[in-house]
Amino acid sequence: MQITREVVLARDGRDVVQNEKCQTVDGTWMSPYDGKAFTNSKDLDVDHVVPLANAWRSGADLWDTSTRKALANDLVEPQLVSVSAASNRSKGDKGPGLWKPPLRSYWCTYSRAWIEVKSHYQLNITAPEKQALSDMLDTCDQ
Repeated sequence: MQITREVVLARDGRDVVQNEKCQTVDGTWMSPYDGKAFTNSKDLDVDHVVPLANAWRSGADLWDTSTRKALANDLVEPQLVSVSAASNRSKGDKGPGLWKPPLRSYWCTYSRAWIEVKSHYQLNITAPEKQALSDMLDTCDQ
């Protein structure tokens, strides 16, 4: 059974090669947060678009364990994405009110993903998140 990280790396990369243990050993990735290209999967993190700590503060603290695991490993909703480790670490558990992808051309996709995940899991959106998401959605027509 593949772990979620390996599934996401295989999904998001090109020419991805995995070894007999299903570990990613080769491929090419483009980090959508900052537009940087990578050939070493160790330079990538699999980001939770809605960070788990943010989800916890937004209502996941009331969930059962299976629902929390579903969010953490969701391959259906746009919750998991391969990004540069540097961009993921700068984001941490911040919401859109405090952090936006450095690559402005990704703001539309990012804000839509955030809204879709929060809506699917019925998580709260704070006023600063709502304002930041609105600003990012304004880039969708550009």
